[in-house]
Amino acid sequence: MLYVRWEPHADPWWCLVGSPPFPPPFFFSSLLPAAFYSLHSSLASQFYFFLFLRLVFYITPRASWHEAVGPAMHFASYYGDHMVLQKKPSGAVVWGRGQLGAMVTVTLLGPSGLIIMEKTAQVKGPSGTWTIVLDPMDQGGPYALMAEQGLENVTLRDIYFGDVWLCSGQSNMAMTVLQVANASQELAAAARYPYVRIFAAAPARSAVELEDLEQIDLPWSIPTAENLGHGNFTYFSAVCWLLGRSLYEALGSPIGLVQATWGGTPIEAWSSRRVLQACGTSPHQRLSGPRTPSVLWNAMIHPLLNMTLRGVAWYQGEENTLLNTDKYNCTFPALIADWRRAFHVGSAGQTEPLLPFGFVQLSTYRRRSADDSFARLRWHQTADLGVVPNARMPSTFMAVAMDLGDEHSPYGSVHPRDKQNVAHRLLLGARAVAYGDKDVVFQGPYPTRAILEVTRGLLNVTYSQELIYRQRDAQAFEVCCSNQGSLCQWLPAPVVAVGSRTVTLALSGCGTLVLGLRYAWAEWPCEYQACPLYNPQGLPAPSFLLDTLPAGNAGRAGS
Repeated sequence: MLYVRWEPHADPWWCLVGSPPFPPPFFFSSLLPAAFYSLHSSLASQFYFFLFLRLVFYITPRASWHEAVGPAMHFASYYGDHMVLQKKPSGAVVWGRGQLGAMVTVTLLGPSGLIIMEKTAQVKGPSGTWTIVLDPMDQGGPYALMAEQGLENVTLRDIYFGDVWLCSGQSNMAMTVLQVANASQELAAAARYPYVRIFAAAPARSAVELEDLEQIDLPWSIPTAENLGHGNFTYFSAVCWLLGRSLYEALGSPIGLVQATWGGTPIEAWSSRRVLQACGTSPHQRLSGPRTPSVLWNAMIHPLLNMTLRGVAWYQGEENTLLNTDKYNCTFPALIADWRRAFHVGSAGQTEPLLPFGFVQLSTYRRRSADDSFARLRWHQTADLGVVPNARMPSTFMAVAMDLGDEHSPYGSVHPRDKQNVAHRLLLGARAVAYGDKDVVFQGPYPTRAILEVTRGLLNVTYSQELIYRQRDAQAFEVCCSNQGSLCQWLPAPVVAVGSRTVTLALSGCGTLVLGLRYAWAEWPCEYQACPLYNPQGLPAPSFLLDTLPAGNAGRAGS
């Protein structure tokens, strides 16, 4: 496909046909009539003809190119050569623009040019769009997709059907393959995955909901070391790539990956007005640039709603340790529900209503910080229930990352370089939740009950899985203690015994009342892959908070 864009750094237009004698631009107004009235000079004619083309091609910005050339028929911005469309049981949605009232015919062609299917749609609406839902297709390819309107036609080639995943969030999702641990090996391996295709929307913001992307950083591409490691925090997302690559290895199906990220952005910027209203968040908060509520939803997510998706991967939250932290238990579940509803409607029902949604729980930042905003945000990422999927967050899965801290990361400790373990943990969740593999263990051990033995000064915590006690840490568990006349105080509860599925804690420093229990409640709760508790599969126990713990009774996490 041909895209024309404005390049402000391009050579001066008068260099198009060589060096002087052609005049510099400030003579253009005086010489322009010669282009039309002095055609007796063939040299002058060629100069002004090419000058006119140069002005059209380089002064017209790409965002307004279609308006400049009139009602030419075309596909929407995120369809192109090398793309992956969603395979069955869903039908892929294809759309674009054309001349109002005209009929557009879309034809899917096999490798030998055989017509697989042909569908027509009328160009409608104020912006002149056409939309077609393809019949569900088996995985595979390559195919060609041709759109025709009258004498105009556009053909996209090297198209495959597989699973399409959207990857979004802030800078930890934007970190590229160039920035991760073992980057050179990861980049060198790109050539082994030609059926994992990648696409990156450019960072953009808008005060209103846009119908299509205004800019693209990376059109649909076959992965290479160059486009996977374009630069720092640009494209292509390491977490997205490593997850997609692993999905391809596990499923054997082509995978399409769509990146829509912007570093340093809060969840409010990715949320529609509906989400903000549901959670009592003002859309007029005094925030600027990409942090402004709804501006990234408007410009980077809303344009994609017609796309048929298989799942979403999300890595965001660091910015919300500074902004509306304790609203995240509303905004995050509300965003998930809103995106699902919007993608289902936008794709004419082809994206499933409970679109699988995976996310990365926050990693670490400062080693000895007394601030608990990271711990609170991790808890709120689960809607204050500690583990997902749950009743408030169905069909979700979570990669715990608090044991992957990287104090010496050259990109700052908030950007750990181990994205391989993050992607592996997401993969396990995707296989279990999105693909229904019941044999995959994708969650770490989680407490099911806690029984207080007041007379012995002990607290017995029972877990859902077999425990591996990897690292002794006297600070990992804390109990909320209260003496008569004093407020609740969090004190360490040292581990005295670890059984197959139980942990026994000492309450020697506690008073007469134990009101709560929490685990790994810190900004930097443990060293690299050395939290106290894991399961035999190597997955860490997530942090938790039991906020009520009556004496002599069992308390449950998240109660």
